[in-house]
Amino acid sequence: MTDSDPPHPQRTPDSQRMEQLIRAAIEQVRADGSLDGFLAWARSAIPAHLEMDDELDSIDAGRLSTLLGLSLWNAIPRADHGWQPLMQPVPHPHERCLCGSGLRYRDCCEPFGPMPELPIALVWELLLADLPEAAIQEALRQDAIPRHLYALIAANWLEQGRAGRAVALLEPLFAAAPPAIRPVRTRSATPAEREPPAALDSRFEPALDVLCDAYDQLDHWKKKQTFLLRMTETGDRALKAAAWQRFCTMFIDEGQYDYATEAFAQAQRQAPDSAATAVLELTLLAAQHRDEHARARAHFWQHKLRRAGQAERPIMDFLAHAAVDPQDALVASHAADLDPLLLALRDWIAGLTARPLVPHRIELIHDLHAAIGDRQLPLFPAAELPRLPDPPCHGEVGALYPAPELRQLERAWHRRFRAVKPPSTHLLASQPAPVWDDDTWLGWLQQEPAAGDSLDILDDLATALYERPESSLPWIAHQLLAPLLERANAIIDLSLSYSGARQLPWSDERNRAALRLLFRLYLYHAEAGDSSAAAMVLERLLALNPRDNHGVRAELMNHYLRQHHDEQALALARRFPTDILADLAYGEVLALYRLGRQERAAEALDAAVGRLPLVPRFLLRKRIKRPPLTPGGFTPGGDDQAWLYREAMRDVWESEPGLLDWMRRHTA
Repeated sequence: MTDSDPPHPQRTPDSQRMEQLIRAAIEQVRADGSLDGFLAWARSAIPAHLEMDDELDSIDAGRLSTLLGLSLWNAIPRADHGWQPLMQPVPHPHERCLCGSGLRYRDCCEPFGPMPELPIALVWELLLADLPEAAIQEALRQDAIPRHLYALIAANWLEQGRAGRAVALLEPLFAAAPPAIRPVRTRSATPAEREPPAALDSRFEPALDVLCDAYDQLDHWKKKQTFLLRMTETGDRALKAAAWQRFCTMFIDEGQYDYATEAFAQAQRQAPDSAATAVLELTLLAAQHRDEHARARAHFWQHKLRRAGQAERPIMDFLAHAAVDPQDALVASHAADLDPLLLALRDWIAGLTARPLVPHRIELIHDLHAAIGDRQLPLFPAAELPRLPDPPCHGEVGALYPAPELRQLERAWHRRFRAVKPPSTHLLASQPAPVWDDDTWLGWLQQEPAAGDSLDILDDLATALYERPESSLPWIAHQLLAPLLERANAIIDLSLSYSGARQLPWSDERNRAALRLLFRLYLYHAEAGDSSAAAMVLERLLALNPRDNHGVRAELMNHYLRQHHDEQALALARRFPTDILADLAYGEVLALYRLGRQERAAEALDAAVGRLPLVPRFLLRKRIKRPPLTPGGFTPGGDDQAWLYREAMRDVWESEPGLLDWMRRHTA
């Protein structure tokens, strides 16, 4: 199920009874392959399956069951007949009726007929779920399975890790020429059995989705992109819409919302009244945290689908939910595909909102140099880095620690949750522990709501969530990560207000859980596109930990410059006068230039070039080849650092009139 799939349609009691009847008929054909035996079974079994006894007398129920049994017989593929049904025509009006009455057909069952022809694809859909692999392969060789149902076979292979086989099965469906599958024997084929590419329609949407999933599993992203582009140009309208929907979800996953919006517009053009289009738009809006707009659009889609005659209950229930809480509606719509452990954790986190905050204690540290001393491994060799000035001490310096009863709870937690903390300023452990394979710790959490008062435990949970692939989905982050991080932030606030401390240096390990949680809160706001909230967290992190082990000053500088807060940018640069980060060194130049202090800007540029000489070349060139990047960081003064700064800020430099020409003259 992709992010834009509408909620699954609900099965009605009638459809469930019909499905059970078809399964029973398939078993009867396997057990007794004779027509007489099957029709005798039909006359006895069908009335009970379809609850005819309440509406018809036994004679009429028997006649109707015979006709329905004949429809079933003519739709059930048989292994002993090349996986084709053994067709039995309806008797001629003057022939003896098949129900066994001895009467002519016209005088017996004909008034109840003709019965509608049962689609063979419906029977195959149920049959494929029960057939062994060898039988499926034989049916494929016989070219007996309707091709739009290949998606069911491929999806099963995909679950078994056989993505290559899934691709080999599905790719020919979408090829420019008819698939090279030849039947073993010559026979006529129904339109459902042999589909030329030009006839592909909405029935093949599942095949398109499964093929894309298989490409993902094989890491064939170029193949997937080429395939989807071709489908947007040559496919049926329904398939064009499905391809654009897939592009849209890909861009949402990558956070490229401008491209996602363009892809959504194309999908909507092809399928303006589709439930999938409605879900896709709400997904796109929720991903950008535009919840108010999403609520309004949910109301719009309720009316639109009603007018279009597509007011199926599942989609209407989803839209009603989204009109109140779009984030929760998306989580609920994906609940069947999510790990139950993740959903149970969501419920536990939601329960914390009603729990009062409990402050941590803070030990005041009077030896400032001991507090700010570097006790972690440096990111770069010391010889490559300038000496940062000792930060000013604005207020007391402290270290957070829990009350004794909470500390006891944390010890009990670590006996059950066996994961190590991330090293240094990383957000993930070097070797993530398989904590999601065991629910012991979750059962303990459910019995210990006070665990939600511990920054240490909240930090572990945030790390565990980061390890889950689903946590990249915006609505999962909104439902699980955001309330957890906001609670941690509130606990830190309350703790500081009680103690009078103003700084929590990273160098004291007792503060690392709190600072790591705050850094995650910054990332959450940044990924949600809330730059103001993200900047406030950055300012707070820098105030609490002035030595800035996380390097947040770089993002804060870029935020100030994008918002034209040039005096704040200049003040930040002056706190780190010999910084090796390009954002600070060259951000000072940009701020001074904007403030009209060009002489001072030229001096700052000379100093920046002296420390990081490659940056101007990367800023001044309209196009430049990307250098090899250093995994997890950059080389101080290297071309990878210059490239990363260009990617982050060249648009700001370019938008400032005359700035790049001024830099070119001064660095010639």
